[in-house]
Parts: sequence; C-alpha cells; structure tokens
Amino acid sequence: MIFVFPGQGSQYVGMGKSLYNEFSVAKQVFDEVDSVLNRKLSNIIFNGPIEELTITENAQPAIMVVSIAILRVTEYIL
Repeated sequence: MIFVFPGQGSQYVGMGKSLYNEFSVAKQVFDEVDSVLNRKLSNIIFNGPIEELTITENAQPAIMVVSIAILRVTEYIL
C-alpha cells in the first residue's frame, strides 16, 4: 500500500474535523499535536480563519496532523 499526502496549499478550514468527531484514533492525533505544540492548532484547522491557517507555521503542521489522522483511521478500519 502506498500513501501520497498533500503539501502546502491544500489546506482549508474544517479539514479533518469529521475524522476528529467520528474516530477516537484521529482525535488522539489532533490532541497530541496540540499538546506537543502547546497551542490549539486544531482550533485553527477546524475554525480558521483561513488567513491564519495559510501561514506556513500553521499550514505545514496542519497538513501533517490531518495526514497522520487519515493514516491512523485507515489503519484502524483495515
């Protein structure tokens, strides 16, 4: 199995929110990143504003956390 994850520019407000709400394994990923960063990146991802989400220091880890959450949910389902 091969996974290809997106890069900067693919971010949008609300990405990954349905995974967060539906799968505890995804919620764990978001919560862990918030804890490691010592800030609520998940709030920016889920609620914006888009101008804040597109700043590189937010966009890069946001895309990473959503990608890892997708991977964890896929592993859980399979």
